[in-house]
Parts: sequence; structure tokens; C-alpha cells
Amino acid sequence: MSCCSDEECCAEIDFTKTPVAELYGSNSFSNAVMKERLPKNIFKEILAVQAGEKELSLEVAEVVAASIRDWAVEKGATHYTHWFHPLTGLTAEKHDSFISPVGDGTVIMEFSGKELIKGEPDASSFPSGGLRATFEARGYTAWDVTSPAFLKQDRTGTTLCIPTAFISYYGQALDKKVPLLKSIDALNKQAVRVLRGIGNTTSKRVYTTVGPEQEYFLIDKKFYDQRPDLILTGRTVFGILPAKGQEMEDHYFGALKERVADFMRELNYELWKVGIPAKTQHNEVAPNQFEIAPVYANSTAAVDGNQLVMETIRSVARRHGMEGLLHEKPFAGVNGSGKHNNWSMATDDGINLFDPGANPESNARFLLFASAVVEAVDRYALLIRSSAATAANDFRLGANEAPPAIISIFFGGPLTEILDNIAEGKSGGKTESGAQIKIGVTSLPSLPKDVSDRNRTSPFAFTGNKFEFRMVGSSQSIATPNTYLNVAVAQVLSEFADKLEKASDKNDAIQAIIKESYAKHRKVVFNGNGYSDEWVREAERRGLPNVRNTPDALSVLIRSETISLFEAHKVFTKEEMESRYHIYLEKYSKQVNIEAGVTIDLARRSIFPAVTAFAGALASDAAALAAIGATNVPQAKQAKKIADLSAELYDETAKLETVLVEAQGVDDPAVQAKAYFEKVRPGMDAVRTKADSLERIVAKEAWPLPGYDDLLFKL
Repeated sequence: MSCCSDEECCAEIDFTKTPVAELYGSNSFSNAVMKERLPKNIFKEILAVQAGEKELSLEVAEVVAASIRDWAVEKGATHYTHWFHPLTGLTAEKHDSFISPVGDGTVIMEFSGKELIKGEPDASSFPSGGLRATFEARGYTAWDVTSPAFLKQDRTGTTLCIPTAFISYYGQALDKKVPLLKSIDALNKQAVRVLRGIGNTTSKRVYTTVGPEQEYFLIDKKFYDQRPDLILTGRTVFGILPAKGQEMEDHYFGALKERVADFMRELNYELWKVGIPAKTQHNEVAPNQFEIAPVYANSTAAVDGNQLVMETIRSVARRHGMEGLLHEKPFAGVNGSGKHNNWSMATDDGINLFDPGANPESNARFLLFASAVVEAVDRYALLIRSSAATAANDFRLGANEAPPAIISIFFGGPLTEILDNIAEGKSGGKTESGAQIKIGVTSLPSLPKDVSDRNRTSPFAFTGNKFEFRMVGSSQSIATPNTYLNVAVAQVLSEFADKLEKASDKNDAIQAIIKESYAKHRKVVFNGNGYSDEWVREAERRGLPNVRNTPDALSVLIRSETISLFEAHKVFTKEEMESRYHIYLEKYSKQVNIEAGVTIDLARRSIFPAVTAFAGALASDAAALAAIGATNVPQAKQAKKIADLSAELYDETAKLETVLVEAQGVDDPAVQAKAYFEKVRPGMDAVRTKADSLERIVAKEAWPLPGYDDLLFKL
């Protein structure tokens, strides 16, 4: 492992001495560990709680608490924390030690069932969107038994982390975990009804699985530390591309640099220790951009795992003298970073409901559930779009690199033909069961052919036995996108179940449901190039929404039909939904406000003084040359050009400050967010245009910030 920076030293770790199979999950209190350490009857109770068949009793919690304490202390833990997901989008933790004084100057290590299942962090300073006043401090965290506890180890020690939900004194959800858990229950209820309606009597539960692919950038920390914009906002508010960017397409899937490979090796081991099945890693499209992808897991574990992945990328990068950037668009002009949310549904007895099988045209179960997703994505496109709406993601969506802001589904030709034929009452339509791709070279084998191609421009693509929601931003928690998706599909399935339960002939009913649903909603299916201008025009003709900015996208959250949807499935109350709307608007405005402040500060205190000094030096050189008879001195021309641009930079900065102050004075959250989008962001762009023009003509050594050539090509 590489040496740490001076500020953050750490011990050398030789991971190669521990076999991966032995290392994997060593810091996770997984079901395998519980099975080994808990009495059989207690472990059986925990499995029943995880399956939603029972509620956790305090008696069972006491036994689990004693076991988890012993396990953690054996591994060096001195503290524990209830680890939760407040509405900041990050994670939160308050640490308590295991020690309990016994009165004679000594302590024992204690951890009760009550401490396991319930915590009480101060809730006053977390976003609440008006659900509570600032002086109302009480909040509760409750153990989420569906996601394993784990140990966090660093140079400060070892801490037991217990994944929890976070609620207010009155039971309102103050986090992202509670709605996710409720949405999973809602989807399970309706999916099981549908399964019963089509004759499945064995599956007891349906759960969702997620495999989030995480994109990120790595840059040398010495350059990061010289960029206040990266430190404070996660992105560069100024900067020009060097002569070479990503246009040669030579970085994608390229050989890993040794420094990066060293980082990735340690990243994998850290994730494997806590039971995160990191599987795939590679260079991404942009220079110094990378991706890591785990094997899918149940949704709650996947959400927790992805938060840990993001946190671990940052911490391991710093040990290697680098900084991990998770912002959706840290560098203008090169690809930004997304998070592909691979979502599927499976039963407790091993059925993947989105597996088309060898003959999808006769797989009624697959066609029924696939049709439900099509209808849900069409009917609730605005809601699903809002789940990926952030200030950072606005830079990415709709660019020629990421899914457009238009929600559509890709199925590929064969599956689309099958569904089209059903919708039109036609027979036929068949995939090539067992088809092979013949390469035509004797030394290479024929390859098995999938039921469809892949479409990297689609925001919601079917990829074999799952749907890949590609709109989600790289820095986002995946809890909200999955919550909204679960509820949308649950609503459609509930309507399908109503029809099936009333039908006298189930086969006819299944055929009729698929035909009616797909015929009405297939306008959302698009198999072409989602980046093209033609698709934008075609989507408009189809009546598909194209919401390009966060303030507009979030407005769907407070529509009456949205609130009714969430209330019907007992996921959000009206108050909880309205609170999230205000929280997300406020977060948008705060983010843009910080970016604008950094823009003004850098322009006035760094760029303007630096270029003025450089222009002055050029003018002095020009005067000296003129004094000895030189004519048509280029230094004089350059000095004048810099002076003119500097004056324009000064003026644009003053204009930005004016509109920023105006936006800061707006009270209404929706109106304020609109002001930041419509006035402040364009003002920032105007300042950047002038500053970037100056960077092109000022000597590199005189420019006060490390350039894109340093940030993107030096590792």
C-alpha cells in the first residue's frame, strides 16, 4: 500500500497475507456470524423478523446485544454508534463507549438490548422541512435488522456501527431509510397479490434487489488542496480543457495506472471486510474517472453499502495522497459521473420476476411484471425524474454523456416486438432462444446471445433480468430513487391484482392486462439514441415530459396525486412529503449559493489580482522594449487584452453579486430556488466565461489555480 500523506498517516497493511475468503465479511455481523454465535432459537427469531413475520422483542434483542458486543470487543471496538441516513444525503453517527463504571474505579463493557434497538441522537440540527421546530431536539434511531451491523476501523480505533432508521418524537420519518423500508413492504404486498392471482401459491415474500455502479474521479491531493472550489463545492467553477481531453477515447477500460491499481486493491479489501461484494472496477470515459460495482444485494443492504462505498473511496484515496471526487460534474467539458441503479424483484424462493427465460413470449409472469414497470415509469415519470434531481445532477442530465432528462425505457427489438404484438392482438414475435453469435474465426468460440442489446443512452434500460436506472447522480443516496420506484410499481401491481382477483379466467385476464397496459403506455418505450436531438422532438410528440432543472422537477412532490399515492401505500404522509419538498429546494439553493460565493471569492481575491499583476509585468516589458526602439510589441497587445478581459471579469462578478444578494433575500423556497437557477447560475456562467478566457492567455505559472491538465492527467 502507498504511504499516507503527512496529515493522515496510517499503518502499512499487507492484505495479501489474508485469503480473501477469510477476510470477506470479517467486520460484518452478518447472518452467517449470527448463526454461529447466537442460540438457534434466537437466530430463528431474527430470521423471522428480517422476513417481516414477527416484531423484534426486547428479550431477543438482549441476547443479540450481548453477542454483538462480545464480537465487537474481541475485534478491538471500544465504541458503538447508531448509523443512519438523515436528509442531508450523507450518513450520521454519534459514538458511545461500551464502558460502564462499577463503583470501585473499574469498568465493565456493557451493551443492552435497549441500546441495540433504540438510540436518541439530537434531531434539532438535521433537516426537517418544518416537521419540527429547532428547539424540539428529540429523535429516535431504531435498529434495521435487514442490514448487518459492521465495524469501522481506522487509525482512531474500531467502532461498531448499527444501521438504523431515524424518526421524530411523533414518529415522522426524518431519514431516507424509513420510507425505503415502507416502500419495500408496499411492493411486497402488491407483488404477492399478483403472484397469487396468476397461480403462485408458494412464494411468501417479494423483495427488491439493487446493484449500484459507482462512478468517481481521483485527483492528486496536492492539486485538490489548491482548489477552494473543489474543497467547498466538489466541482471546479473555473477551468479550461487542455489540448487533449477525452476525445481519443483511450481512457475507457484502459490499463490501470499502478497508483490507481494500488488504491483499488485497498478499496476492495476495505469493502470486502464489511461484507460489501465489490466485484468490478475499471477506467471510465473521462481522464482520471473510474467505476466500482458490487454484486447486487437486498435494497436496504445495498443502500447502506453504497453509502459506505462513497465514504471508503474518499478515505482510502487520502491514504494514497489522492482525493476521491463524487460530484456529478467536477470538470466542465468532460463526462460527469452517475450511479447506475440496477433494480430487480425476486421472491423468497428464488424466482427473479424479471427473468424472461428462454422463451419470454410465453413467459406470462415476466411479461406481466415487465408491463407493470412500463406503466409505472410512464405514469410516474415526473416522480421518478424528481428522484434524481439535484443541483449537481443538473449539469449532467441531458448532456451528451448521460441519460437525457426525458424518462424512457429500453427493451431492445425482440422484447419490444413481443409486447407490441400482444398490444395489437397479433400472434408471433419470438426471441432467438439459445441463439449464438458466430464470430467466424475458428479459434474463437460462438457466444450465447442475450434477449436484447444494451442501450447506454437510455435512462431506464432492461438489461437481461433487471432494469438499470441510469439517471441517479454519483453523489446521491440511492434510497430515494428506489423508494419512489418501489411505490410507483406497487401502485400498478395493486391495480393488476384487483383485476386478477375478480377474473373468472386467469389466463384471459393476464392476456388482457398486458395488452391494455402496454398498449396505453408503450409510448415510453424507446430503443434508439437517447442523446439525439431527434429523440427530444420525438419525445415531445409522444407527450413525454422533459424537465431540465431541479426546481421544476421537485414540484411534482407536492401535487395532490403524488401525496395520495404515497399515503395510499403508507410510505409518506402529506406532512412528510411537503417537508421533503422544502428540504430538497433549500438544499438546491444552498448549494448554488455556495458555488456562487466561491466564484465571486476566487474571481476577486485570486484571479483578478493574479492577472492584473501579470498584465502589469507585460506592460513593463513592453515599455522597456519600446524604450530601446522596438515597435509593434506583442507584450503590449497581450497586456491590453488581459486588461480588457479583467475589466469584463470585474463587471460580471459585480453583476453576479447583485443577483446573488437578490436571491438570498427571497423567502419562498420555490421562488428562491427558481431565482438561483434562472439568475445566479447564468451569472456564474458569465463570470466563468471571462475567467476561462483569461486562463487561455495568461502564463501557466502566473495562474493562481492548478489547471485541468494537472487535475485530469497527473496521478
